Amino acid sequence: QLVESGGGLVQAGGSLRLSCAASGRTFSSYAMGWFRQAPGKEREFVAAITWNGDGTYSTDSVKGRFTISRDKAKNTVYLQMNSLKPEDTAVYYCAAGKLGYVPLAVYECDYWGQGTQVTVSS
Repeated sequence: QLVESGGGLVQAGGSLRLSCAASGRTFSSYAMGWFRQAPGKEREFVAAITWNGDGTYSTDSVKGRFTISRDKAKNTVYLQMNSLKPEDTAVYYCAAGKLGYVPLAVYECDYWGQGTQVTVSS
């Protein structure tokens, strides 16, 4: 099970840190990712990290603003979001990739959290 937390309402230019805590099983062998879904839009890739943390990926619109990291001892993945913009408003989901995959797309994910709302006001 994956449980996200840390979402909320923030003004443009502000920061939030999302957390994704795993329970019931360990995801230490899985690459992990963050996705988001805005109202009326499809779920889209935001950022991903390899199983051992030595590689990270992010979509162009968040490069230089968002940072993904993981703490294997805590079985937790983080998404640090800085310089937030109104267009970052969405429900953010944590996901574990299929074994052998870095989850860069929805179909490459095996497990999902329930999501946490991020709202950025202008």
